[in-house]
Amino acid sequence: MGIIHANNRESGALDPVPVLSQEGPNQDDARPTVAHDEVFGDITEDGPNYRDVGWLGTSALMMKTQIGLGILSIPSAFHTLGLVPGLICLLVIGGITTWSDYVIGTFKLNHREVYGIDDAGGILFGRFGRELLGISFSLLAAIIVFLCASIRTLGRISWLAWVGVISLLAGVYVVTIAVSIQDRPSAAPKIDLQHEWKSDYQIYGKPSFTEAMSALSTMVFAYAGTPLFFPIAAEMRDPRHYTKAMLLCQSVATATYIIVGVIIYYYCGSYVASPALGSAGKTIKQVAYSLALPGLIVGATINAHVTGKYVFVRVLRGSRHLTANTLTHWATWLGLTFSAPLLAYIIASAIPVFGSLVSLVGALLGTLQTFQPYGCFWLYDNWSAGKQERSLKWILMVTWSSFVILSGMFLMIAGTYGSVIGVIDSYTVSEGSAAFSCADNSNSV
Repeated sequence: MGIIHANNRESGALDPVPVLSQEGPNQDDARPTVAHDEVFGDITEDGPNYRDVGWLGTSALMMKTQIGLGILSIPSAFHTLGLVPGLICLLVIGGITTWSDYVIGTFKLNHREVYGIDDAGGILFGRFGRELLGISFSLLAAIIVFLCASIRTLGRISWLAWVGVISLLAGVYVVTIAVSIQDRPSAAPKIDLQHEWKSDYQIYGKPSFTEAMSALSTMVFAYAGTPLFFPIAAEMRDPRHYTKAMLLCQSVATATYIIVGVIIYYYCGSYVASPALGSAGKTIKQVAYSLALPGLIVGATINAHVTGKYVFVRVLRGSRHLTANTLTHWATWLGLTFSAPLLAYIIASAIPVFGSLVSLVGALLGTLQTFQPYGCFWLYDNWSAGKQERSLKWILMVTWSSFVILSGMFLMIAGTYGSVIGVIDSYTVSEGSAAFSCADNSNSV
């Protein structure tokens, strides 16, 4: 068995992916492997093959990074904004982040040495951009990390992503079905039981500015898996399938957010819980968390893995320790996968109110990782084309990229302000949990 390299690379296309040759009529079924990669360097049999994730596994990993804790606050955001404005805002944010995800694929194609968003930031803004996007990415991922990330390649844990997606969706849909068949939400008043209870959902909400910004930040958090698509793409067996995997992920995520958000808010109205798993009462909540727990753990696993891998690649890049099973390799890897969950625990315990934490992270870090950089990436790769010919398409895309950058800046500033006000308010009411407390914040009754 040897390595065969395809010839005749088209201009602007990906480098051909080396494949393991095999005898017989099924040579086309041979699994591609990588002898040399612009990110990982020489990949040999002495270490892990980092380029071994198929497109379906890629899509599953994307879904699990995208569909996570954010979905549990979508119904509450609908309550703040109202059903129609909530749907419109969700679709707009989903559309913008889908474009951002697409830009990741094109930027990675043009700059194959990029592993994470920090590398991309370094290309545009030098060391400042690398550090700013790198640190904010680490903090964002650490928020949703818990444990179990010592497996070194995404290819070996992509099957876990399917388990995680199915598990989390099962828990969420149990609550969705339960609230639609129950007499009333568990938090609704237990009076006048002989009459049918009617939900007080609102088509159009009347939020204050800070409440609206906090709700929008919650929706941004639901799509904050975007920066993790960079390292996932870097480990794809064939990156040419990136867009297909990404579109499948975004379609499933957006459809799920709409179905779950609309149904739970429609039936619960102002009595919707955040996290949403507490909306149907204590018994259903316990069942839902039992089903969703594996999904939450898998989500934390993938986030811890990718966060640790980001630092791992940056520290060992260019050395043999990156791809060889040396003591330095293992000590660095295990140390990083321990540190990421520890940082996550400290942050999550310091702000124990779920809704406030989600909106704050979405505003302060989510926008910086899903909006502004991608407008800059497109402008960086395509600005020179306008010097030759300023076509209508180029003008429209420049306008769109600028809009994404400016809207991201607005949401980051206004959303952070609204979220901080919400965090402060949560500590002034009797229900507010103390930092590093073991009090129940799952919103059960």
